[in-house]
Amino acid sequence: MSNSSAAFGEVPSTSAPVTVSRVVLNAADIERALTRIAYEILEANKGSQDLLLLGIPRRGFPLAQRLAAKLAASDPAIDPTAIVGQLDVTMFRDDLAHQPTRAPQRTQLPVSGIDGKTIVLVDDVLYSGRTIRAALDALVDLGRPRAVRLAVLVDRGHRELPIRADHVGKNLPTSSSEKVRVHLVEIDGGIAAHDEVVIEAGA
Repeated sequence: MSNSSAAFGEVPSTSAPVTVSRVVLNAADIERALTRIAYEILEANKGSQDLLLLGIPRRGFPLAQRLAAKLAASDPAIDPTAIVGQLDVTMFRDDLAHQPTRAPQRTQLPVSGIDGKTIVLVDDVLYSGRTIRAALDALVDLGRPRAVRLAVLVDRGHRELPIRADHVGKNLPTSSSEKVRVHLVEIDGGIAAHDEVVIEAGA
């Protein structure tokens, strides 16, 4: 006679998948990375002339605001509120049919517009490159910048399109099964008490 629980009509219990998380960037690491990116932006642009930062929602926008503040700390001629905007790419994505419904965010451009400007697109994680492709398409509808560059906090690889970041806080090799989570207090204050970048993987 079997002593297994199944013999008595009980359904064997199944354990929920276990997720293992590890912090790869803490708040101090993120601060240092943004400081370095800000210096790189000024150097690449040879100053702050005609420079605009456009953050991609959601976390790209607060990152753009932080970068603008750092640029202003280096160059008193910069008004950090005048060089930052937000660029929504929702309706330009090529995966809308395969993703849950996305709530569009408001595109907010600096009052100077983007014509003839050097635009630095700012995002938290660069992965397949499809979000950035959508951002480039969105820019075409808004004007004609002189140049477009890309700054990201994390580049995790696995590109599907020929897109490369000009300024990277951290190159982070990952497997395609892992997830990279960026927590910023401006967006995730209810979840995270401090900034951090976390890799999640199934155990």
